[in-house]
Amino acid sequence: MADSATPVDLRLSPDFVSLMNQDELKRLVGEAAADYVLKHVPDGAVIGVGTGSTANCFIDALASHKDRYLGAVSSSVATTARLQQHGIRVLDLNEIDSLPIYVDGADEIDASGAMIKGGGGALTREKIVASVSEVFVCIADASKQVDVLGQFPLPIEVVPMARTAIGRRITDLGAVPVLRVRQDGTPYITDNGNEIIDVKGLQIRDPRTLEATINGWPGVVTVGLFALRGANVCLLGTASGVETIRYLPPQ
Repeated sequence: MADSATPVDLRLSPDFVSLMNQDELKRLVGEAAADYVLKHVPDGAVIGVGTGSTANCFIDALASHKDRYLGAVSSSVATTARLQQHGIRVLDLNEIDSLPIYVDGADEIDASGAMIKGGGGALTREKIVASVSEVFVCIADASKQVDVLGQFPLPIEVVPMARTAIGRRITDLGAVPVLRVRQDGTPYITDNGNEIIDVKGLQIRDPRTLEATINGWPGVVTVGLFALRGANVCLLGTASGVETIRYLPPQ
């Protein structure tokens, strides 16, 4: 359950709010995340960084403070490239002893801090980095906040030979498996050399149980449910500014 939302100091004038769009909200939450890191993460630490357009806004905002930190652990090839463009050192997760914070976006987030992630295809590395972080900060605009997860298709990264078998299991759940493809019709291949099935038609009322169930299917590399390790904090971009939501640990 989330406690009451606490606004950070990024309130907007009514005239500006009327012109607000999703890109501007992403920029605002990216800047709020950089401020959060500056306030809560000590100098010389390593920062975990996610993947996607909202995470890119965080990277851009953090760049001017890069000398305060040892570097970053990246969750994708694309994020590594953007960090390096800003001159931010990228470290292998195997090289570090602790990761005080991980900042990443979400495709959906519910009132418990459980998320669907993986629309950009980086769900496996995102989940690995999130799993070792002390604090997971989700950055999102208000359109990503939902009562029940599942309207956004749930990504599952799979070993290619298991695609059809996993598709049958998905169908048994009453959902529809759709192989993710590129514009030319060929399968989308992840940074890890695997394929992604996007699952449509789910209403995920118990995300922790569903995550554990899908994790147990042979051939699944990662499911894009982040419920067993959900967000600790969400910086949510709304029409009236950025709100900070903190989540209680699962009971």
